[in-house]
Amino acid sequence: MKLFRLALLAILFVYILPTLASAGLWYLKERPDTWHSADWSSSGILPRPEADREAAVYVLSAPTGGLKGAVASHAWIVTKRKGDQTYNRYDKVGWGTPIRRNMRDADGAWYSNTPRIVVAIRGEAAERLVPEVETAIRSYPHAGAGAYRIWPGPNSNTFVAHVLRSVPTLGAVLPPDAVGRDYLPGGAFFALDEDGLDLHATLYGLLGVSAGVRSGLELHFLGLVAGLDLARPGIKIPAFGRFGI
Repeated sequence: MKLFRLALLAILFVYILPTLASAGLWYLKERPDTWHSADWSSSGILPRPEADREAAVYVLSAPTGGLKGAVASHAWIVTKRKGDQTYNRYDKVGWGTPIRRNMRDADGAWYSNTPRIVVAIRGEAAERLVPEVETAIRSYPHAGAGAYRIWPGPNSNTFVAHVLRSVPTLGAVLPPDAVGRDYLPGGAFFALDEDGLDLHATLYGLLGVSAGVRSGLELHFLGLVAGLDLARPGIKIPAFGRFGI
């Protein structure tokens, strides 16, 4: 019984209170009332593709809209082959054809929120990685119409997390507020990244753990993530994200 009470207290302080605090701050923030009134234009955080001849791979993430923006973000992938004058942007969405290509500007705001760069690889390294990333995009198993569930997944972050696990040379995991990233494709309970350096165990993205070089040590509860980043010292706080180096 004592262990049960300790577990409840841990859930309260580690997951619930940060989530409530984030929701309170989000409520006070000025934000668009509707999808139509939101800003979706280029944020200008990526180089103009016509002026940058190098290959590039980016993963971007931004808080989403409505109340869920208090605890959740949306991620997408951007690629450019050497010499191309345009980017290709890939999003997973919940309407129409799920995997969208170039539905918005590559670095467009998401519900008026400026995106953050999760991964940025350019030059020769990107030139080698672009085909691998695009192969991983095509291999995503939940790409058909109707293959989307906002929580616990598969959703937009499930898609991007699949690519990051399939191409571990990208060297990153999605931020802790990327709800749905820990739902494993096909509803699998276990996954090992392609290079064997990160292990993931989950119950449909609702309860689980990730451990490894890129993930550090993470505990997942109802899509919320708390953890320690060991390779790049930092902490991961549910709803708020990662703080550290």
